[in-house]
Amino acid sequence: MSDQTQSGTPAPLTVTVGQYLATRLVQLGAHHVFGLPGDFNLSLLDQMATVEGFHWVGSTNELNAAYAADGYARVRRGIGALVTTFGVGELSAINGVAGSYSEDVPVVQITGMPTTGARAAGAHLHHTLIDGDYDHFLRAYREVTASATVVRAQTATRDIDAALMTALRESKPVYLGIPSDVATLPVHAANLRTPLVAASSDRNELERFTAMLAETVARHEQVTMLVGSQVHRCSLEAIVRQIADHDGVYIASQNMSKAVLDESHPASLGTYMGAFTRVDEARAAVDDAPLLVLAGTVMSDFLTGFFTQRFDEDAAIELGLTTARIADTTFYGVRLEDSLRALHSVLGDTPRADVQPVGHPSLAVAAAPVVGEPLDQEFFWAAIQGWLRPGTTVVADAGTSFYGALDLVLPDESDLLGQAVWSSIGYTIPATLGACLAQPRRRSVLFVGDGAAQLTVQELATILHRGFTPVIFLLNNDGYTVERKIQSPTAVYQDITPWDWTLIPAAFGAADRVVTASVGSQDELVEALALAHETTEKAVLIEVRLPEMDSPRLLTVLTEGIAAAAAKR
Repeated sequence: MSDQTQSGTPAPLTVTVGQYLATRLVQLGAHHVFGLPGDFNLSLLDQMATVEGFHWVGSTNELNAAYAADGYARVRRGIGALVTTFGVGELSAINGVAGSYSEDVPVVQITGMPTTGARAAGAHLHHTLIDGDYDHFLRAYREVTASATVVRAQTATRDIDAALMTALRESKPVYLGIPSDVATLPVHAANLRTPLVAASSDRNELERFTAMLAETVARHEQVTMLVGSQVHRCSLEAIVRQIADHDGVYIASQNMSKAVLDESHPASLGTYMGAFTRVDEARAAVDDAPLLVLAGTVMSDFLTGFFTQRFDEDAAIELGLTTARIADTTFYGVRLEDSLRALHSVLGDTPRADVQPVGHPSLAVAAAPVVGEPLDQEFFWAAIQGWLRPGTTVVADAGTSFYGALDLVLPDESDLLGQAVWSSIGYTIPATLGACLAQPRRRSVLFVGDGAAQLTVQELATILHRGFTPVIFLLNNDGYTVERKIQSPTAVYQDITPWDWTLIPAAFGAADRVVTASVGSQDELVEALALAHETTEKAVLIEVRLPEMDSPRLLTVLTEGIAAAAAKR
């Protein structure tokens, strides 16, 4: 083969299947792959580890690996990947992969499988159900992925490329099962000369869409765009900013895409959640918009304030990942990046009056602390509002943490990472590991409840031993406050066992890598926040002791909505 590598040496004629897969991941920017070893994936990992640019990130369990790969993919706006072993490993990870499917995150779940011969013979091996059927778990993954494939020797490169292209095209997780004998087989390397790219839009459909869009936009003096998380997945924040700079345009975000536009921007309406929207004028600017554009949105209960949106979805222009719609006309094969660019173009061609900024005030910055005054949610989040700095990745777990963070106005160039739809508690500690690896120069600030942390706290060990320095607020309110607010607050199942949170890093052998504090009063919190700003070479873990039944504003109205919906059933 005449092709050469970047070093000038001849490129190999063949590579192994494991090397091919690792090279494809590296080409896509997924340099870090999470997971655990198991006997059925060892040959695969040995091959993948020989590829330049491939970095293995050992996780403490497979669920955490799935969460970390998801967080990595979200923050870097691209593909994430994990490797597990057959059966016991992949089933441990499936909850995390299901969350990726629910929230449009392109994660590649790679399972090392028993040999082709063992599968064909239905051998009664360990990690199987001892019934000769090796496809139980493949079938399970077909329910939570856009593509689930067992790689075959004869079609290995096509199988791998097809799965990765599906992840790119649909922004959904995919599953690749690789038998241990297939992982080491040689395959042609020629395809690796051309990195994979997402499919482009259908040119004719895009032209038809753009023409109709121009006619529609020209009839309106004001345009409001509601932006969903799919804009993040496709790394289209820059085009949203360009659209926001046009006269006559408002931009609102759903809560999974909070701060997709800097919330200080004059066109920003902040976060829209139907009746739960913080500012009435901001809600009206969406619900009563003369022309509403839905860009990469998802209309689920938590994102719409329990379906309290007043706008007519059918009357809005809808820009999806792979289709666009204006009124009754759907344009197939028009990708989100191209439909947004078309909107930017036609807005520039039609002069309109500027919009008046609509306030979306943050929580009031905390007043001077009172010595010895017990903390509550109101003072805590007000203090955080004044403490956050620009360029922060805010990570907030489902429940108190996420809905407290949603009411913040994030500083410029900041991001919010959380699960608003899947809402799996414990997601964020492993996701913080993924975020730190995806953007190592950005400091992450994690808010996680005590109940959530008990599920996945082991991954804090990985974070600390890799030298990352996030600030972690452990919100300790003695159990499951979200569930207490919905029903049966004193039930025994709402309680958790008490832990000494400040000793956790020492138990992980990382006491020298973190500064810890436990605060329960206003003055103690203010002192700890100052310490967190001063401490840059180490991680900071602050246990925040809060009342059991206290909750931030948005969580209070959310749980009231859940309780009301349950009462109607």
